[in-house]
Amino acid sequence: MNTPPAVDPALIGEAADWLVRLGQGNLCATEQLDFERWRNRSPAHAAAWRRAESVMQTFGAVPQGLRGAALHGLEKNDRRRALSRLAVLLAAAPAAWMLYRELPWQNWSADIRTATGEQKRMTLADGTELVLNTASAVNLVFSASERRLRLLAGEIMVTTGKDPSPHYRPFIVETAQGTVRALGTRFTMRQESQQTQVAVLADTVEIKPLHADRTTRLTAGQSAVFGSDGLAGEVRAADPAAALWERGLFLAQNLPLPVLLREMGRYRSGILRCHPQLATLRVSGAFSVMDSDATLRLLERTLPVHINARTRYWVTLEPA
Repeated sequence: MNTPPAVDPALIGEAADWLVRLGQGNLCATEQLDFERWRNRSPAHAAAWRRAESVMQTFGAVPQGLRGAALHGLEKNDRRRALSRLAVLLAAAPAAWMLYRELPWQNWSADIRTATGEQKRMTLADGTELVLNTASAVNLVFSASERRLRLLAGEIMVTTGKDPSPHYRPFIVETAQGTVRALGTRFTMRQESQQTQVAVLADTVEIKPLHADRTTRLTAGQSAVFGSDGLAGEVRAADPAAALWERGLFLAQNLPLPVLLREMGRYRSGILRCHPQLATLRVSGAFSVMDSDATLRLLERTLPVHINARTRYWVTLEPA
């Protein structure tokens, strides 16, 4: 695993300060503009803020030691202690992240990658069409004997092409949990921390978990989840709406609101949270993933919820 680039400790401290100030939610328009200017001042400033965002997203929200009063009405001494704790956490971010998921910095050097909220479509040298969803990273390892993609993070859609090579070269997608071999097909794959999701849209794929001897074939309309030791559960019918992300949409059918927000959170920077009182609220409809602000406004108009946006980067849905 690649070592993440060093971040200036002074900028780490400044990023910690901005996180606490944003969390308090009392920035005026001038201060919000100051924050944007600070974040865009240099690549180093942007890297420090990305580190801060990554840590917040890793732990799901504010770290335990900074919750409650630490982010609401901090006194001067409390603020100093909170900043100290947060700066230490940000400086130790790589080690902390490793406790939960792979470091995102390893994807910066990937052959093909997308940023949060970005999608990318391309045709590979063999004619294969590849679509990357938000925050995804892929390495290409084509040789005389095989065509291999290494999915490092995120989600892809693959439509295999007719290989011009005079010799047969299998098309394989590799993840941390194993490989999927395409047998002339169209399919999606999503890499998660401990498992890989596969859904077949056309033809057939063959799944080979990393530590399993057995392979499993999926045909059109089937999906499965596998870990390094084998399938996680049974082969099941693929959700017909699972590939709508390619068109910038997410279809919710009686879905808990927190689950929808977690999905929306994949497409936007910062923190997107749901008040615990809304945990049982269910949602149905087609929602834009590429314009999550529009989706949030739609939720506010149609549900008994209120958007508490301290900034663009710190949003909570609360009971209306």
